[in-house]
Amino acid sequence: MIDHEQLTSATSVLDLRVAHSESRPLANHVLILVHGLPRAMGMGRQAAGLLPELAEHLSNESGWLVATGTLSGVGSSTGTFSATKWKSDLAMIIERVAEGEPRISLAGFGFGGSLALNIAATDDRIRGVATFASPADLNAWCGDAEEFHRSVQVAGVVGDPTELLDPAALRADVIAVDPVGSIATIPPRRLLIGHGSDDMEVPVGDARLLVSGAEGRAELRIIQGAGHQLRADPRMVATLLGWLDRHR
Repeated sequence: MIDHEQLTSATSVLDLRVAHSESRPLANHVLILVHGLPRAMGMGRQAAGLLPELAEHLSNESGWLVATGTLSGVGSSTGTFSATKWKSDLAMIIERVAEGEPRISLAGFGFGGSLALNIAATDDRIRGVATFASPADLNAWCGDAEEFHRSVQVAGVVGDPTELLDPAALRADVIAVDPVGSIATIPPRRLLIGHGSDDMEVPVGDARLLVSGAEGRAELRIIQGAGHQLRADPRMVATLLGWLDRHR
């Protein structure tokens, strides 16, 4: 079963969906799924499209409460993308699900995984982080500032053009997320780094950079033959479910 609500995050209104199992309820465990940043034309509407279905499946199989929200500018959520804004949005979602002091974990896809690491670095309530196809080298991932700025506009994650940072500031704001520096502070809390061996958008070497940043204190799962889009890959789902099961 999925409950739907809206959260106010500064000037943005976010969509939040929370899945819970009626057959296998597991008290006090919450997983928050974090979508990535779309870079292709018009993909802002669809960036989190599969996550509610994934949340329901994970909840039914694990008994965990599984939440997923669309961050500013994505789906039907209002607002405009920036890394700082998305960090604020995710913090608001965490506050919402933290009622009752549950054990909270994050699972992020693409840039959402990088963001999850950054949030967990300063929030001890986060007991574990799983990333999938997440960039470690944000300098390389962003590329040229002007081109990155255009890709954000083209993707459609800009609600109000006047709120969009200029190209240099937007790129610097993303790079400040610093996933490699962030992951170093997370152990001994649990970490899972998943990546497709054939990812053409984020090199598989980025997964190894993250593990190295954690000084080897992270599980690494390379999914052979998989590309960048792992949300619907059954091997990714099985990997994530196994991680949840081991950390009840």
